[in-house]
Amino acid sequence: MTFTDFRVADLELAALGRKQIELAEQEMPGLMAIRAEYTDSQPLAGARITGSL
Repeated sequence: MTFTDFRVADLELAALGRKQIELAEQEMPGLMAIRAEYTDSQPLAGARITGSL
């Protein structure tokens, strides 16, 4: 699967999703620091990660 192989249920929601991501980036500086530190090495590449709240 390449980056261009995807299905979007409702493209109209893209702007809202982008705003939510930007808000999360501002509200979670610790997570953004970890993201910056590990972007190049990608230690979890290929890992399957699940979560539940």
